[in-house]
Amino acid sequence: MGSHHRGDDEERQALDAYVKLMRAAESVTALLLPRLAASGLTMGQFGVLEALHHVGPLAQHELAGKLLRSSGNVSVVIDNLERADLVQRARRADDRRVVVVSLTPAGAKLIGELFPRHAAALTEAMSALEPSDQQDLSRLCRTLGLSARERQAAAGLSPTRTAAPGPRGAPLRPGARAARIATYPAAP
Repeated sequence: MGSHHRGDDEERQALDAYVKLMRAAESVTALLLPRLAASGLTMGQFGVLEALHHVGPLAQHELAGKLLRSSGNVSVVIDNLERADLVQRARRADDRRVVVVSLTPAGAKLIGELFPRHAAALTEAMSALEPSDQQDLSRLCRTLGLSARERQAAAGLSPTRTAAPGPRGAPLRPGARAARIATYPAAP
């Protein structure tokens, strides 16, 4: 269904494209949510584990930038992961102000088991598009995302505050498992 907005053609087209983008993202996410629900981890928690798995130890503020989350949100997520012994924090030796987050052996084992299954499920969900269409979608989303970041910067807004504040991350259940929508690295 297109937008019922009575604005000009440019506004209606932009609103229609935005609504379709968001509905498609939410629909793909809904395909992956049953795995998340069974895992006991939130999407944010899986995102932290995934980033550390692929990039290695990161400063807490770097994680916030990669995940497009506020530093406060990432702090709560890391608190919960630390309580579950999936990550650990340490002050950087050369600059004690910087807190570096890394996977514990349990966290590395968990994400090592979960990510391949998550990637397979995401690949299946995206198979509705031909590979060339997936490349086009990736290019278009990157262009849109970079443009939005430039506009945020021009307006003096932080790119890590892209989401409305939500409830604090739920504590992990003992023995919980995880899966998450793939995160995208922060643009250079």
